[in-house]
Amino acid sequence: MNNIDKRNRLDDEPFNFRVTKDNTVFLDYNGRQVKVLKGTEAEKFLKKISVAESTTEAQLIMAKITGNFKRGNERNS
Repeated sequence: MNNIDKRNRLDDEPFNFRVTKDNTVFLDYNGRQVKVLKGTEAEKFLKKISVAESTTEAQLIMAKITGNFKRGNERNS
C-alpha cells in the first residue's frame, strides 16, 4: 500500500459515496460528484467497499473506480 499513495493524499479522505434506495451509487471527490454507478457496476462497488479493511483501502477503491478525471482544467475557486 505504501507504494500506491506516495504523497499520502488518500489520508485526507477526499472521496465519499452515497447510495440511493434503488442502489444507485454517487461518488464524490471533495464534495463534488464525479461518477454515478448503476446496476451491476454499483453492486460490484458495494461488495468491494463492504470488504475493505481500512478507510485508506476504501479511498483507494473509490479512486480506482473514478479513474483519471482530473485533467488540469479545474478551477480553484
